[in-house]
Amino acid sequence: MELVRGIHNIQARHKFGVLTIGNFDGVHMGHQAILARVKALAEQYQSPAGIMIFEPQPREFFAPHDAPGRLSRLRDKVALLSNYGVDYVLCMPFNVRLRNLDANAFCRQVLHDGLAVKHLVVGDDFRFGCDRQGNFDYLDDFGAQHGFDVENTSSILNGEGSRISSSLVRQCLSQGDMVSAEAMMGHPVKMGGRVVSGQQLARRLGFPTANVFLKGIIPALSGVYAVTVPVDGREYSGVANIGVRPTVDGKTPILEVHLFNFSGDLYSRYLEVTFRHFIRPERKMSGLEELEQQIQCDKEEALRFFSNQ
Repeated sequence: MELVRGIHNIQARHKFGVLTIGNFDGVHMGHQAILARVKALAEQYQSPAGIMIFEPQPREFFAPHDAPGRLSRLRDKVALLSNYGVDYVLCMPFNVRLRNLDANAFCRQVLHDGLAVKHLVVGDDFRFGCDRQGNFDYLDDFGAQHGFDVENTSSILNGEGSRISSSLVRQCLSQGDMVSAEAMMGHPVKMGGRVVSGQQLARRLGFPTANVFLKGIIPALSGVYAVTVPVDGREYSGVANIGVRPTVDGKTPILEVHLFNFSGDLYSRYLEVTFRHFIRPERKMSGLEELEQQIQCDKEEALRFFSNQ
């Protein structure tokens, strides 16, 4: 699968294909149903299968401090999307220029002139264009006039009859319900990033951690978790905190991972962290002594979880 950054990098091999558009945050079961339909149509037409996503996600552009937390960073998302048989992911920079395109300009410049779309598949709640003017009916009319087909997909429901959505997955994660979140996603909850230097406070407390940089995103996950991390072909279990670290007056979310029985150097390496079990919410401690005691309790809880698996 190929990652294409911006419509200006579209080549002839990407055109006249089947396309879907969305945020695809978390690539959950609802997204996967759309991807399966795109792949089936592309095989039918013998044409490329493509996905258009946006970075940042539109709500992050309009209201960065109020946007919903991310289920997956761009790199995580692209890795997940690569599992579903599409030929390319077109990552569109969501900026002022794109924001100002009205529905007609978006359809004409991007879908028709840029991609020469043959068939478009969108979710049943899809909106687009300046001030969200465009919807399925608009796309359907435009496609009929310009020679491409448009279809929407029905919602995928979970076992309780609720529509599977990124919002519902986030709600489950906020409640520590990893089982329901993972069931709706259809894969483990993961987040990755590069290890950067930190304050080494946890090391001084006897719990060395890898500080995973989240590159400015607000993650949907928050709190302390039992986790697993592959390193050099071996999977290590551990305990992780993801959040702003209120005890030390932190401001920016970071992922701190303490691996059990690991003593190597992880600086500058990219780690993929899988969240297996929610232990507790993040909270501010009275000081370093309480923090050290709590970290030990968290470690013991994580070890109990893994011993029961």
